[in-house]
Amino acid sequence: MKIYVTEDYQAMSRKAANILSAQIILKPTSVVGLATGSTPVGMYKQLVTWYEKGDLDFTAVKSVNLDEYVGLDPTHEQSYHHFMQTHLFDHVNINPANTNIPDSLAADPKAECEWYNQVIRQLGGIDIQVLGMGHNGHIGFNEPGDAFELETHVVNLTERTIQANSRFFSSPDDVPRQAMTMGIKSIMMARKILLMVSGEDKADAVMRAFTGPVTPQLPASILQLHPYVTLVGDKAALSKLMETK
Repeated sequence: MKIYVTEDYQAMSRKAANILSAQIILKPTSVVGLATGSTPVGMYKQLVTWYEKGDLDFTAVKSVNLDEYVGLDPTHEQSYHHFMQTHLFDHVNINPANTNIPDSLAADPKAECEWYNQVIRQLGGIDIQVLGMGHNGHIGFNEPGDAFELETHVVNLTERTIQANSRFFSSPDDVPRQAMTMGIKSIMMARKILLMVSGEDKADAVMRAFTGPVTPQLPASILQLHPYVTLVGDKAALSKLMETK
């Protein structure tokens, strides 16, 4: 695992953008796995800036998103469809036909997940998967549990995740209770993984994920077994981990 300790969120975002842009430059037809949430916003902003300067071309890039809420209209400002349009897709020359996000309004979410697994396989797999990590070690919406989930599946969100996401909604009651997410197998089959973490409140989870046992009670710990993980975090988030090095 490669670890990059940066000074702050802005520096973390720039370093992560540098890694993702290098992947696209070296392989213009890359299949990139994208994440949402507050952590990657700065990275997307940097990628857009470099695109506007003519340093990046998304023409042949294909994308698959990590997850999406169940039942939330794609035009809803908190849907991950809307997030990706707002922070990246509307600002670069990626072909909309090359972008893939689970259909939040699918009549049969389970069947939608099976279809999404087929999409990933037909694309030849993911070249680089961007991840954030929750306070409880979740990656995507893979919550702590008794077993590692495999491929894309429907998950019931934990109360802690609902509360964490409620800041984006009018009230906790408005937060969807289910999501579709790539499973651990889907994530681990990516050729490369780029994990981004920021903030002192993530320091304990980061330390436990990479110094403790591999356990489904801390989903991110599975990344210890991946052959090519790059961890980019600010010094606050990586403080406890670096104390163990």
